[in-house]
Amino acid sequence: MEFRIDSSELTDAVAWAARVLPARSPVPVLGGLLLEVRDGRLRVSGLDYEASARIDVEAETVREGRALVLGRRLLDICKVLPRGPVEGAIEGARLSVTGGDARFGLSLLPLDDYPAQPELPAFRGVVEAEAFAAAVGQVAVAAGRDDSLPVLTGIRLALDGTTMTLAATDRYRYAVRTLEWKPEGDGETGADVVVPARRLTEIARSLASAAGTVRLALDGGSIGFESEGTRTTTRLLDGRLPRHDKLFSLGEHAVAVTERAPLVEAVKRVAVVAEGDSPVQLAFTGDAVHLQAGYEDDIASQRLAAALEGAETMTVAFNPGYLLDALGSFDTDSVRLHLLGPGQRALITDRADGIHQHLLMSVKPLV
Repeated sequence: MEFRIDSSELTDAVAWAARVLPARSPVPVLGGLLLEVRDGRLRVSGLDYEASARIDVEAETVREGRALVLGRRLLDICKVLPRGPVEGAIEGARLSVTGGDARFGLSLLPLDDYPAQPELPAFRGVVEAEAFAAAVGQVAVAAGRDDSLPVLTGIRLALDGTTMTLAATDRYRYAVRTLEWKPEGDGETGADVVVPARRLTEIARSLASAAGTVRLALDGGSIGFESEGTRTTTRLLDGRLPRHDKLFSLGEHAVAVTERAPLVEAVKRVAVVAEGDSPVQLAFTGDAVHLQAGYEDDIASQRLAAALEGAETMTVAFNPGYLLDALGSFDTDSVRLHLLGPGQRALITDRADGIHQHLLMSVKPLV
């Protein structure tokens, strides 16, 4: 095997595939990346038992062939290669990588022990890459981190007609985002599955700069994405997230509207005196919101413009970290806070149609 390619293109391809490599594995070959050179293309593939990734890039083919090498070591080498053309070739029992005056050698791993890449599940349809990446990022902040409750570490992905719903919850907050997608094919288009949040977030970040659409593939055990020479799969989580419909139905409530960026800055500012999980209080009146944090002599406060409808006054308090996560997931100039009262549910939305919603539990206000 022998090929030539630009160093930046090689680095990007290796980094894409290396995302799925396990940090530690009892099976050494699963730490490897498979390089395949054929017909003017270099294919780089990686996998573990939970996920797989593969990317095809253009490369000058001098001699066709395959090589399996330690993936993270290859990535480390790619990061320090001089800019410009790179040559890769099998020389005896190693892969040599040469760029400028720098030359590296990597031991080859046994190809016979390397598992076959999983096939993509059944193709379901397409979604705009940039919109999908943004939506995943908006709900991922609410996903759980406790591995003792695996399903809560996932993101719900539901397909219904031309609507895709993404949702995540750790029991203390619940984020939901809807977007349009285009089902295609003659097979089943509806679905309701839970995808590991960490994996889906990595996939979404890699798709963020992709132009056009992403193909979505899905079956009962795995989900796959394909776009511009890349494809990746990951296993689904067992179980279902709790439904959000009733939680998000607040009934009669007050609505406060305020500018998002100034509110974020104000929460950060007053929270510097909040110890541990002590709350930030938001006291709304008809035309303002007064933020306060801290106790006794160690306090901070700030006043912002806001509009309150449905009540003369409303005072609520939130965990500042949760509130900042929620506000930071929105990209609109203003946000709407739907408030039932202190110690009750509060819903933050981007606009009246609520395609992006984030539910928080308010806590006891400051005395």
